[in-house]
Amino acid sequence: MDQSTARSVLKESMLAKIVELSVAAGGLAHQTDKYFSHSRRIAEVHGDKQVTYAIFLRRRIVAAVEPALRLLHWHCPEAEVTRFFAEGEIVPAHKKLMEITGPFSKLSEIETLLLQKIGFPCVCANNAYDMCRALPYAGFLDMHARHATGPEMNLLAAYGASVGSEAARAADPQVKGFIGSSQDLTAPLYGAQFGSGTMPHALIGYSGGDVLEALKLFAEVNADTRVVTALVDYQGREVDDSVRCARWFYDEAKLDTHGRSFNVRLDTHGGRFAQGLDYEQSVETVGQWLGVEGEYNIVEKVLGVRAFQLDTANILVDQVRRILFGKGVSVASIIHVRRALDKAGYKQAGIVASSGFDTQKCLVMGGARAPVNVVGTGSFLPERLQETYATADIIAYDGEKRVKVGREYLLD
Repeated sequence: MDQSTARSVLKESMLAKIVELSVAAGGLAHQTDKYFSHSRRIAEVHGDKQVTYAIFLRRRIVAAVEPALRLLHWHCPEAEVTRFFAEGEIVPAHKKLMEITGPFSKLSEIETLLLQKIGFPCVCANNAYDMCRALPYAGFLDMHARHATGPEMNLLAAYGASVGSEAARAADPQVKGFIGSSQDLTAPLYGAQFGSGTMPHALIGYSGGDVLEALKLFAEVNADTRVVTALVDYQGREVDDSVRCARWFYDEAKLDTHGRSFNVRLDTHGGRFAQGLDYEQSVETVGQWLGVEGEYNIVEKVLGVRAFQLDTANILVDQVRRILFGKGVSVASIIHVRRALDKAGYKQAGIVASSGFDTQKCLVMGGARAPVNVVGTGSFLPERLQETYATADIIAYDGEKRVKVGREYLLD
């Protein structure tokens, strides 16, 4: 079995799990909104009708509807689906994603479950698409699990992110996109057999607060892990601990000679600057990196002249300045650690960055060419739950077009 076929098989198994989890929660009448069950009983008593539903979202998305379609065909295999956008295609706001035709007595109770499975992965797909396009040279690791509510949400979110990532690669062959997940559960959606990750802060605390001791334990016990990553912000010594851990890995343990590679992960708390930086030093660091002097000139270079000029209230400029020069994992901190590793002779060491890498942060990082190799993020999750609300309206009954006032555009 080639790699592409294996990946398809793994993805199929993930889609089957989503249906399995939904079915395990109980029958349709148990899960749907009660008014749909009332409607189903009326249709059964007074005569069924063939109806056509139109489904759309009120915001731009990337189509990621296979989980919903699998559930639809589980409960109503005779339903006919007309798709207007392929999986992974950008869908403008209010545009019909699809039409579904079938018996009202069956589709009525399915509506709630379908909408649950449509909006959420489509918004995740859109966010992942934008993030991957913004930072095409970095790989992304799905770390959303701790922000989800359980396996069904994990699978829906990861499915969306995987679709968005693939769409970004299709749009730009330079995009690396999502390369794995922190969970075994969702790793197959990214073509990996198992989850991957670095180490938690808890392990460093367990090791007496010393990241090097934690790294040694990690490398010894997890001998099958090819990529060994040190989380270097625990003691606030990002530069010193990055170099110290790299020295042990390459010069003392020589783990690179055993086919293993080394990264440092930056996860600096948003309340402080990385070791060796303050605001002024951060501005200087990014300015040198980009060959531009002055913080506002740097922001203009990253944003572009038009965006900079349109932001007359400096709202966007201030947000961008925080990402470039501020506390936490900034562009400046990544450059700062990269330079320290290079100066110490460890140019082969990679940098993993995490902490708030949403679309905006990825756009700024990409605009500044921040030297990050991998981004660990769960920030493709929708910022607001309202973003995920899909809507379904019946637009035809037994072939006769009919829809509520205000939704006539769905008849087209």
